[in-house]
Order: sequence, then structure tokens, then C-alpha cells
Amino acid sequence: MAESVLVFAEHQASSSNRPAMEAIAAGQQLAQQIGAGVSAVLLGQDVAPFASELAALELQEVLTVASPLLAAYTADGYAYALREVIQQQQPRFVVFSHTYLVRDFAAKLATSLERALVSDCLGFRAEGGGLIFVRQIFQGKFAADVAFAGAPPYFVSFQASAFRADSARRGATPAPVTPFSTTLAVEHIRTRPGEPFREAKQAVDLSQAEIIVAVGRGIKAPENIDLARKLAEALGAELGASRPICDNGWLPMERQVGSSGQTVAPKLYVALGISGAIQHMVGMKGSNTVVAINKDKEAPIFEVATFGVVGDLFEIVPPLTEEIKKLKAS
Repeated sequence: MAESVLVFAEHQASSSNRPAMEAIAAGQQLAQQIGAGVSAVLLGQDVAPFASELAALELQEVLTVASPLLAAYTADGYAYALREVIQQQQPRFVVFSHTYLVRDFAAKLATSLERALVSDCLGFRAEGGGLIFVRQIFQGKFAADVAFAGAPPYFVSFQASAFRADSARRGATPAPVTPFSTTLAVEHIRTRPGEPFREAKQAVDLSQAEIIVAVGRGIKAPENIDLARKLAEALGAELGASRPICDNGWLPMERQVGSSGQTVAPKLYVALGISGAIQHMVGMKGSNTVVAINKDKEAPIFEVATFGVVGDLFEIVPPLTEEIKKLKAS
């Protein structure tokens, strides 16, 4: 199975399955690019319910590694069990979502097989008969192109929302669910699991918002943000912002979208006065539909916009808000 893609489907009872679905979407696209099949692997103790969900996707196989020793996450346990799966399956690529859990063990796993991990990628492209993976460096100020050298397996993780979870293709028939027997034993685990890591709770979780109205420097002054807030209220949306708005203290940092803020993937993203710096677009490129309003017709945001309006947002947004209110009232 040298020409295959193996996806680590992260599964924790207390968290969303979105990282697993995003990784599978990435794996499917990668497999399509190299003309290979894609399988998923699950680790844990009782993984049958989630395995059934995954079996509905377009996968060759869902491998389940069930053990009491995998009930609680440890880097030792996960790296050991996955190494056994990889050694048997011999995939060309091993794909992860770049979560806190993956950051903890994936490099250890890759190193144990004398391979490297290319982490936190934004995407990939075919070039010169091979694949180039794109990742940010220097806090998102630059994008680096990285190519794997040497023999597979190649380990790669993708940034949250680099691929949309809802783009994971469903299969015509259920994929087989295959148990995998691990030799993982107590002595292989040298650490005791502590409390699971939890990010500091934010008052606003933009990553879960279905509609976002975001403002950029084109809003000109903090008192003008109320114009965007009214549009957001009319749409039932959350309010977001580019970094300059938050750096100036016009909106709290928890509302920042971008490489140093939140990564979002709403159904609708309305960008008001946002030029479209790469650091911002990285954070919202997973949006399904992007509506951009900017008076600069050369603004980079129009390159990713589904619908673009070249004009003064102060003339466009108020009547747009009123029309939306009328439609909702009718």
C-alpha cells in the first residue's frame, strides 16, 4: 500500500469531531492528487460509534485500535500504537489536523520512524512532478514551500480550517471497519495522563459561528463599528475584525480573525473595509461564501471573494442592513 494515505482521525469524547473531518477532507484531496486510496485510523477504548460515522465517508477502510491503555491520551501510547499501524499499512502520507494533541505526539511518532513532520500546513500543490506543502513562518508574515525528501512515509499536519470539515466526501457504500491488534503494553507508557489541555475559555468562539461580519481599517474610527454591529445583528452574525482593529483596541482581541487570531470557517463571511492581508486571509479562507465590500478595487480580498462590491461601505452597509431587516420581517 505504498501509494496510500492514512488519516489520523482524532477522537475525544469531550470535544468536537471537526478536526477529524478536516483531516479526512485533506487526506481525500491529497489521495486524489497522487492517485491513491485513503484510510482512517482511530485510537481509543470504545471507538465503535465514531468508527461507524467515519465508515459513511469515502474511505477504503476505517482501522480501529482499541485498548484500555488508549482510553486516556498519552504521547507514548499514541505514538506506539500508530507506529505499529504505519509499519503494517506502509502509507505514503500520514495526515493529521494540527491540534494541541497532535502537536504533542506527532513529531515523536515521525522521529521514531526516522522521518520528519511538516506541521501546521495551509495546503499543498502539485509542482514539478511532486507535491509542495505550504506553511507559515515568522508568525504568519511569510509562507514557506516545503517538499519531502527521502523515502515515505511522509508526515504532514494541516492548520485548522485549511480544509472544510463539510467537504469530506461521503461514500456510495459504507467503508469496512477493521480492528487492529496492538502490542501496546503498560511498560510502553512512561507517563501518567493529567488533566486534558483546555484552551482558555473565550467569551466569543468565532470558530463555531455560521455567519461573521468582520471589519477592517476601512471602518476608519471606533465609533463607526456600530454600523457593522447593526449589520451583524440583522444577519444573526458574530462580529469579527482584522488585526489592526484589535491592536488599536477598537474591538477585543478575542474577535480577531487571522493567523494570530481565530481561524474561522463560517457559511457566510462579510468583510467590510478589509484589504485582505495574507495574515487575515489565512484565518478566514475556509469560509464557504465571502462577501467583500471595499472601495479599493485592487484590494486582495477580492481575489478570494465570492461576491465583491467596490464602493464606500458607509453608503452601502446602512441600506443593506435595512433591506435585510425588511426581508426578515416579511
